[in-house]
Amino acid sequence: MTRAIIKTLGVALVAALPMLASAQLTGNVSLTTNYKFRGQDQDASKAKAVKPALQGGFDYTFGESGFYVGNWNSSVDWLASNSLESDLYGGYKFKAGGLDLDVGALTYLYPGNANGNTTEAYIGTSFGPISAKYSHTISKDYFGWAGAKAGSGLKGRNTGYLGFAFAQEVAPSITVKASVGFTRFASDIKDLGVPNYMDYSLGGAYDFGGGLSLGAAVVGANKKAFFGHVNKSRVIVTLTKTL
Repeated sequence: MTRAIIKTLGVALVAALPMLASAQLTGNVSLTTNYKFRGQDQDASKAKAVKPALQGGFDYTFGESGFYVGNWNSSVDWLASNSLESDLYGGYKFKAGGLDLDVGALTYLYPGNANGNTTEAYIGTSFGPISAKYSHTISKDYFGWAGAKAGSGLKGRNTGYLGFAFAQEVAPSITVKASVGFTRFASDIKDLGVPNYMDYSLGGAYDFGGGLSLGAAVVGANKKAFFGHVNKSRVIVTLTKTL
């Protein structure tokens, strides 16, 4: 390593020290009766309504800079030889024209079966109780439907997901929540006969204080004739502890 490189790294480290000193680390752990991702059961091995999943992760924010990184994990059962989803993400939050904006990228990793690995870029915004987020697949691989790892020769890139959410405290410690999302598959996946679909959620949460909350919601998606029981509406209860 040359002196110039060492000097450059040293300057970068010194410049980053104030940001690192004010960084904040938060964590969370949850137990849910059923993990659904965009309306679809992530335990596809059985048709039962109760399919418990243990979840948890952390977020690391770099002070007031707006930059953040994080990791989130959940038990899953929809890929052969795999029982874990591990998400890695990072982004930047800022304000523009009275709106809160969030841009970043997220990679879904499945350690036991890389066929499911998928990377998306996203942009989100919020205004009061309403938020919206668009996620765009930038990897060839898309949750096993397409990609080099799946060996299909198909491309999942340009699959998009647009989601809208509403969250409003209606009484002390009680928040009502609702969301709707739309998945539009890339042309290679649609050519397989896979239909675009819509997912939804309606429920609420109670905050016990001390970082402990209990949520319940009806969650599901349409196009059940194609996707089967994994898109069936479920009442999902989730207990979360913020650390």
